[in-house]
Amino acid sequence: MMHELATHIQEAVRHEFEFETDVVLTRPEPQYGDFATNIALKVAGQVGKKPRDVAEKLAASLRELDEVLEVSVAGPGFINVRLQDQALLKLWSLEAPQTYRHQIVVTEYSDPNPFKVLHAGHLYTSIMGDAISNLVATAGGDVHRVNFGGDVGLHVGKTMWAILETLGGEYPEKLNEIAELERANWLRDRYVEGTAAYEDNLDAKPEIIALNKEVYKIHSDNDYESALAQIYWTTRKWSYDYFDEFYARIGVEFEKYYPESEVSDRGLKEVRAQIGEVFSESNGAVVFAGEAFGLHTRVFINGEGLPTYETKDVGLLFTKYDEYKFDRSIVITASEQEQYMQVVLKAIEQFAPELAGSSIHLTHGVVKMAGGVKMSSRKGNILRAVDVLDVARDANKLANGSDDERVSLGAVKYAFLRSRMGGDIVYDPNESVSLHGNSGPYLQYAHARAVSILSKSQATPAPHDDVHFDQNERALLVKLSEYQEVVARAVSELMPHHVCTYLYELAQSFNRFYESSRIIDDPRESTRLILVERYAKTLQTGLALLNIAAPDQL
Repeated sequence: MMHELATHIQEAVRHEFEFETDVVLTRPEPQYGDFATNIALKVAGQVGKKPRDVAEKLAASLRELDEVLEVSVAGPGFINVRLQDQALLKLWSLEAPQTYRHQIVVTEYSDPNPFKVLHAGHLYTSIMGDAISNLVATAGGDVHRVNFGGDVGLHVGKTMWAILETLGGEYPEKLNEIAELERANWLRDRYVEGTAAYEDNLDAKPEIIALNKEVYKIHSDNDYESALAQIYWTTRKWSYDYFDEFYARIGVEFEKYYPESEVSDRGLKEVRAQIGEVFSESNGAVVFAGEAFGLHTRVFINGEGLPTYETKDVGLLFTKYDEYKFDRSIVITASEQEQYMQVVLKAIEQFAPELAGSSIHLTHGVVKMAGGVKMSSRKGNILRAVDVLDVARDANKLANGSDDERVSLGAVKYAFLRSRMGGDIVYDPNESVSLHGNSGPYLQYAHARAVSILSKSQATPAPHDDVHFDQNERALLVKLSEYQEVVARAVSELMPHHVCTYLYELAQSFNRFYESSRIIDDPRESTRLILVERYAKTLQTGLALLNIAAPDQL
C-alpha cells in the first residue's frame, strides 16, 4: 500500500502540474496519521505555486482512494494520510523487498588465523556477518558465506618455532601427549612464546624466518611425510577442529574456508603480472605506491619473495570470483583493517576495476568487557570468544535461573547487533541477560508470552474484511505494518541494528496494548488475536534475521 500511495501521488503531480518527481513517504507521529509527505513543498518551487495550494490539490486526489480514511494538510504544505483499518491490516507483510534478487553475493567474515585462539572480535564479526548475510538472503540474494585465514605467514613461523622448542625438536608423536581440550590454548601459548622470541631473541628471529619459508615449501611440495610437515598439518587441523566447534556453538555456518595457502599463488600471479604498470620494485620488494591516490605505500611481495597479506587478499578476491562469479563481495573486518583494505582495493582497481567496484568492505570496532581495555593476541592477554559466551551463560543462570543457552546466546548476539556497526562495543553481561530492558532475552520472552496467549485462546481470529480496530489496537497494528520498511532500510544500509531497534519498539507497543486491552474471554478476543498472532510472527521472523532463537516456551 505504501508503494501504491507513492505512485498515486506521483501520478497526481504529473497530472495536475505536469512535473515528474519521486515521492517519499515517512511515518509521522500517530496523532497526525499513518503516512506523511513533504512533496508539495518540493513541487511548489518548481511550478511557481504556493506549497499549501499544491498540497490541497494532491490531498483532494488522495481522498478519492477507497483505502484512505482521512487526508489533512498541515503547516506550509505537509500532507498527512490515515488509512482505512482494512487497508492498514493488508499493509502488514513479512516479505522483504527483493533488492538482491538474481544477484550472487559472497559474504566473508570471521577470518580467524589457525594457530591462534578466537577472540571477542571474531565472535562479533561472526555474529554481525551472519546477520548481514541473512539480510541479503531475505532480500533475494544467492548468498555464499565464506571464511578466510592465515595458515601460512610469519605468525605460523613463530608458532612452529615455539612448538619445536617445547617438543625438544621435530617429534610429531609428542603431540599425542597434548589433551584434546587443551590443544587450542596450547597453540595460543606457543604463538605468544614465538612472538616474544621473534621480538626479543636475536638468535630465534632468523630461525623463525627460515621456518616461515619451510611452511610455504610444505605446501608447494605437497609434503605430508617430513616430521615438520606432520607437526604442521596436525596442529593446523587442531585449529580447524576448534573453529568448527565454536561456530557450531553459536549457530553460524560457512560454505567454504579459504586458507591463505590456497590463494597465495593466485595473488602472486596477479601482482607479478602488473609489475611496472601498477606495482613497482623497491629494495627487492614489490610495492604499490598509494600516495598518488591519497593513501599510503604497502608491500605486496617482501624481500624474501613471499606474498604479504595484501597479495593474499588479491588472490582471495580473484579466487572468489573464479568460483562464484559474484555480483557483490562483502567483506567484514575490524576497523583497524580499513586503510589496509583501501590500499588493496585501490591496487586491484587499477587492473581489474569491475572486481574492485563489486567489493564492499564493512568495518567494526573493538569488543571490550564493561570496564575493560583493548587486549592483544600477540601478548596473550586476549578476551577469548568463549569467555564472552561463558560469562553470558553464568550471568543468565544467576539473574534468571536459566541454563538455556538459547537465551544466553541470544543475549550476546542482540547485545552485539543492537548498536550501529562501526564503533567499539562494550559488552555488559548482566545488562545483556536482563528480562526488563533492551535485550535479546526480553524479546525471546516476549515471543514466548505471545505464543502462550494464542495457545490459551479457544477463539478464531476474525476474517479480515470484518475487522475494525479501536485506538489501542490500531496503534499496535501501525507498528506491525512498519516491519517491511525497517527490513528494507536494514538491507539497503547492511545494518542489522535497525531490526533490533524495531523489534524492541514493537515489544513495547505490544506491552502498552496488552496493559489496556484484555484478550482472553473479551468480546473483542477474535479481533485482538489477529494482532497477537501477527505480533508473534513478526518477532519470530525478525529474530531469525538476527539468528536468535524465538522459543515458544521459556
